[in-house]
Amino acid sequence: LQMMIRVFLHQQNPQAASDAPRWYLHEDSILCLEKGFQPSVIQGLLDRGHQIKHDNPEHIFGGAQLICRLEDGYVAGSDHRKEGLASGF
Repeated sequence: LQMMIRVFLHQQNPQAASDAPRWYLHEDSILCLEKGFQPSVIQGLLDRGHQIKHDNPEHIFGGAQLICRLEDGYVAGSDHRKEGLASGF
């Protein structure tokens, strides 16, 4: 869902959407953030009362391979968190 929002609402290409930091809500309502969020975003979340946990291993945040169809072809991205690559022919 996070990558779809980045591609369709924020118009990011698949690689940028895949590379962006991710988050998930832990069962104890702690917001777990991957490395890479801007300090202002983290501070804004803390100011709103969120409990935050950092430095989780990247593999917890999943992995993706994305393909978007363009008018004149395709564009793809491959997540650095897992093995894979974007390739075309």
